[in-house]
Parts: sequence; C-alpha cells; structure tokens
Amino acid sequence: MKRIESVEQFRQVAAEERAVFMFSADWCGDCRFIEPAMPEIEQENSDFAFYLVDRDQFIDLCAELSIFGIPSFLVYEDGEEAGRFVSKDRKTKEEINDFLQAI
Repeated sequence: MKRIESVEQFRQVAAEERAVFMFSADWCGDCRFIEPAMPEIEQENSDFAFYLVDRDQFIDLCAELSIFGIPSFLVYEDGEEAGRFVSKDRKTKEEINDFLQAI
C-alpha cells in the first residue's frame, strides 16, 4: 500500500485513479488489527489502487471528508467518491471485501 504524502497527492490520485484510501493512525488498535490482512485484501481487489492516509498527518483533510472514526475507507473512481466505509468500529477482512465488491 502506498502512503499519501500530501493533500495535493491525495487530490491527484482521487481524480485520476480507481483508488481505495485507508485512513489510519499509528496509535489506532483497530487499524493495527486489520493491517495484517491488507495485503490479501489488495490482492483480492487488484482493480483498485490502495493508499494509506495518516489521520494525524492530514487531520484537516479528514475533517473535510467527514472521516471521524478510523480505520475508514474511501473509494474514488473517475474523480468522484464511489463509496465509503466510515465508522469507528473494528472492521474485518470480510466486511472490507464485501464493501469493495459492492462498488
């Protein structure tokens, strides 16, 4: 998973790619819980590009996008938000796969 390094990069990727953005933070236990499954999720959903967005580094972007719980997932396609799986709850590999397959 590639890491977003700037708001400009986020906006460019969102405009140009079919992308999944995982919003996370180092201190987030639920984020650490799903992290080992992410390589498999990426393989099983290879039609998406996956990016990690550090919530603490991009707190203003998270507020703009209404990301108030992590881990959360936003999907962009053709420059538009195509889906969101946003909550403060722990997410399972199956829930994430189901979300992505529904897009």
